[in-house]
Amino acid sequence: QVQLIESGGGLVQVGGSLLLTCAMTGRIFSTRAMGWFRQAPGKEREFVASITWSAFLTDYAASVKGRFTISRDNARNTVYLQMNSLLPEDTGVYFCAARHPVKLEYDYWGQGTHVTVSS
Repeated sequence: QVQLIESGGGLVQVGGSLLLTCAMTGRIFSTRAMGWFRQAPGKEREFVASITWSAFLTDYAASVKGRFTISRDNARNTVYLQMNSLLPEDTGVYFCAARHPVKLEYDYWGQGTHVTVSS
């Protein structure tokens, strides 16, 4: 059974940093591209960052580029999101997800971790 478990969220002041972690159970982690998404209160879920299974390629939303870094450790079945220079608009629930290698859609999702950036 595949599960994604996020952790690392919390309350931080503007300009602060947080490291989000997503651990995946199951044997498919190393074959899957992984992504981070977020959903702000009253808004739709949006893409934040992604990383290919080999970590060769990463992609970022324009709003976080240069501030956030996605990485992964296939030996630990874990993907990370280092968030620096946080802004109030980064507040939301952050989800990690695994992308199907053929369908190219995210078919496994975690429950999310809350991030609140106070000004």
